[in-house]
Amino acid sequence: MMTASEIKLRGVMRFDEPLSRHTTWRVGGPASVFYQPADSADLITFLQQLTSDEPLLWLGLGSNLLVRDGGFPGTVIATQGSLMAMALTGDETLRVEAGVPSAQVARFATRNALSGVEFLAGIPGTLGGALAMNAGAFGTEIWQRVEWVETVDRFGQLHKRQKSEFKIGYREVQGVENEWFLAAHLQLTPGDSTETVAHIRQLLERRAATQPTRQPSCGSVFRNPEGDYAARLIEAAGLKGSQRGGAQVSEKHANFIINTGSATAADIEALIAQVQDEVERCSGIRLQTEVHRVGVTG
Repeated sequence: MMTASEIKLRGVMRFDEPLSRHTTWRVGGPASVFYQPADSADLITFLQQLTSDEPLLWLGLGSNLLVRDGGFPGTVIATQGSLMAMALTGDETLRVEAGVPSAQVARFATRNALSGVEFLAGIPGTLGGALAMNAGAFGTEIWQRVEWVETVDRFGQLHKRQKSEFKIGYREVQGVENEWFLAAHLQLTPGDSTETVAHIRQLLERRAATQPTRQPSCGSVFRNPEGDYAARLIEAAGLKGSQRGGAQVSEKHANFIINTGSATAADIEALIAQVQDEVERCSGIRLQTEVHRVGVTG
């Protein structure tokens, strides 16, 4: 494997980096290579040096992600703290790079008297992750505000992609294979800053009242089946508080699995399977996971 000095990189490279330090569940084995680029130009340089068969994992804040205990046998590219540019590109348009935390996008828009992304204040991830999964809350989704995106492929080539080039669904986005989001151009609407701040505060209060925000989790584990809610089905199956090792179905919100302090990825994965089996036995519905699972078993 290359060293940073050999290819004149400006970012930070680590080997066998524990991914438990970089995921909101606080579990996960090591990445063979962990790279945090200095900026988008440095990222492009890094990608241009990789072999075409190198496994890649892009990592933001590590929410909506379960890294198995054996870790990730490839290269992890950490965008948080790296791809952080954000600027107005017009009266009501905003360019945001993939590493910007979602909550920061909401605050920036509010400061500039723009509305439409208040819901991002409660999304525990980066904009890149929000784009990849069409993150949403309280009836609004990020792709409703996307005009077009900038992507980069594994060879470091940049691309401009229109919204129409993606298949966008509930918590799912399909685009060109082996391309990753570098930035998004968002179309917002004029808004009263005072009203927008009040709306954000209301959304955050609602989130704190209904979700285990002070405990390690990935966010929602399961997708809501059509016409129903995963949390309702899990609670109806009597699974609130159920535990496998250090992993527990939250008593506060049944669609959250929390790390009580000693959970392994295997504990969490076993509890996910238990919930799926029991809900299917009780209701006939097989819950589909929203969380992205990567890596090898320990």
